[in-house]
Amino acid sequence: MDNNKTVKTDVKLSIVERIAYGLGDYSGNLVYSSISAFLLVYYVSVIGISSATAASVMAISKIFDGVSDLLMGRIVDKTHTKWGKARPWIIRASIPLAICTVLMFSVPAGLTGTLQIAYVFLTYNLVSTIFYTALNVPYATLQGLMTTNQYERGLLGNFRMLLATFGTMTVNTVVMKMVVFFGGSDTSQKGWTITYVVLMVVFLLLNLLTFWFCKERVVEEPLETETQKSGEPSAIEGLKSLVKNKYWILIVIMLFVIYFMMSVFFGSNFYFAQFVVGDAGAYASLANAISLSQIGIMFLTPFIMKKIGTRMTALVGMVLCVIGFILTVVAGGNVSFLIVCNVIKGVGFGMGAATMFGMLQDAITYGQWLTNVRAMGMGNAASSFCMKVGSGIGTAALGFILGLGGFDADPTSASAIASINVACIWVPIVASVIGGLCIAMFNLDKYYGKVTADLAAGKWKGSSDK
Repeated sequence: MDNNKTVKTDVKLSIVERIAYGLGDYSGNLVYSSISAFLLVYYVSVIGISSATAASVMAISKIFDGVSDLLMGRIVDKTHTKWGKARPWIIRASIPLAICTVLMFSVPAGLTGTLQIAYVFLTYNLVSTIFYTALNVPYATLQGLMTTNQYERGLLGNFRMLLATFGTMTVNTVVMKMVVFFGGSDTSQKGWTITYVVLMVVFLLLNLLTFWFCKERVVEEPLETETQKSGEPSAIEGLKSLVKNKYWILIVIMLFVIYFMMSVFFGSNFYFAQFVVGDAGAYASLANAISLSQIGIMFLTPFIMKKIGTRMTALVGMVLCVIGFILTVVAGGNVSFLIVCNVIKGVGFGMGAATMFGMLQDAITYGQWLTNVRAMGMGNAASSFCMKVGSGIGTAALGFILGLGGFDADPTSASAIASINVACIWVPIVASVIGGLCIAMFNLDKYYGKVTADLAAGKWKGSSDK
């Protein structure tokens, strides 16, 4: 790069660029939500693998998945191309990811026994562990490379989560209908294969839009320090720099507890409707109250962030979550009251989801200024790793909580009902309080102007203090 050329990074993005970035997570959820919602159904109902075997494949693969996040973060940090650090991977990863996703939902009928399990293990890890990670870590990093403007980063996070939600809704709405349309039944292998060929063509086109319209403006400038002469920081140096960054630690703790809470809460929601409310049919209304209010508030969060700031928007969201869960205790089995409670929770979830990734990028930018170590990719990868760990531990915790309550023996017993309430109400309250405390201590706003000004001038905290 020409060091005499000034690159403006604190820029306002166009609506086209914001939407293009959000489309990246819409397309990503065509894969991610397919795995979450339908892969187990496909494995068990279509190719006849036992649920225990399928679950074991996914659980074992999580180990590799977490390691691949960190490796991909390191790769992004070392990437230097004319398209930037993150954008090239949108194209490089999306093509093999699309192919492998089709293969994952196309287990050959002739494979049985060990060969079948080997095929499932291989294709699942090619998708989840390798190529989805190779796409998602750079995609998350791209948010921090498009602009250093806090409000714009918040907006990008808002567009990302809004379109991600629409991506999930698309998968939940069309997949089974497409399978039946193309194959004649929901167990037709032909139907599943054609469905994912179509979805992956859409996936590729959307990622092409993200690559084409999103631009990286936050480029590496030489900083005033001799250590840069020795070359790229090592992976250990990158991780050490993250640990020294209190704002990154705060946001990662928040992300960990929120993803932990989501696994416990959403995993127990149906049981809450069935056994606590006593009406399994109420589940759809209760769940939709959360989803629709979450989507609705995301149309308003850009205006809220502009008025009160990203941090305060997130904090209000956490407070609303606590209020919604506390009111759930009062509501008891009153479905109408519970719907109101879930609307409050959905608004809180939406405000938190719209802001958390923008705050993460701000924290990583602060870390570069604090330590003079550029770890944009590693910072996003390590946070992604913590989110996955939080989600995995949350799933295990849900099983432990229900087990303590004797849920398997008698889901209608007093102890089982109490365990469902713990999972669906009290764990989320504690997690939301912890998340709120992390946000309350996230007072980066008062330093951020100096941080971006120094970095734009090629300075960091150590050099600016001299």
